[in-house]
Amino acid sequence: MTDYIATTKIKGSEGIPNVDKHKILVIDDDKNICDLLALYLEDEGFTLYFAHDGSMGLDMIKKNPIDLVLLDVMLPSINGWEVLKMIRKTSQVAVIMITAKDMVEDKLQGFDLGANDYIVKPFDPREVIARVKARLKDYPEENKNSKKILKYKDLVIDMNRYEVLLSGQTLALKPKEIQLIYFLMNNQNIVFARDKLLERVWDYDFIGDTRTVDVHIKNLREKIVAAGAPIKIKTVWGVGYKLEVI
Repeated sequence: MTDYIATTKIKGSEGIPNVDKHKILVIDDDKNICDLLALYLEDEGFTLYFAHDGSMGLDMIKKNPIDLVLLDVMLPSINGWEVLKMIRKTSQVAVIMITAKDMVEDKLQGFDLGANDYIVKPFDPREVIARVKARLKDYPEENKNSKKILKYKDLVIDMNRYEVLLSGQTLALKPKEIQLIYFLMNNQNIVFARDKLLERVWDYDFIGDTRTVDVHIKNLREKIVAAGAPIKIKTVWGVGYKLEVI
């Protein structure tokens, strides 16, 4: 298939114009889905780009200013989970997963890898529009190039590169652990309940088992303690968690 922007055909990632509209990249090998999204999202004033496999999508993100990615899970060659992992190594662009998988475990996997939202096929295009607009509010045009870097002593949390450094060495943290440590570091000494962390860090009003927060806190705490980071995550019994600097 040929990748295209709106109704104008282009080859690969070449020739993407620099226009003052939010730029959305759809990575999906189903042309019918792409045509449907183009019909509704272009009508809302968005600029649409398309890639029909993960490799091409990654190349387009690397070379062009993309504001949001609609990412299918079932892709040829590289599946959506792997594409998301690669995106999060270098970019914090908003990513909404689009997939036929609707199990809670699948959703949690997506959020754990760094997805911002999740839409299940078949979907109502109006839901896609609403979710896209909601996510773009978190990535306003005037702030999309701002630096999101926190530093304390020899600890650096760089959300532009999605990495945490201690004395210049990269800590082996998962994307969701990076988001979690960034959020807590940005809100030092504030206690957050588990459901509030799900809402603020997972970007998802999750109704269900909040033990996913406990698991991520436990793993993150073990890693920062083992690395000797100058911070600690404290459990406030009966309430939630807070981060303190040492």
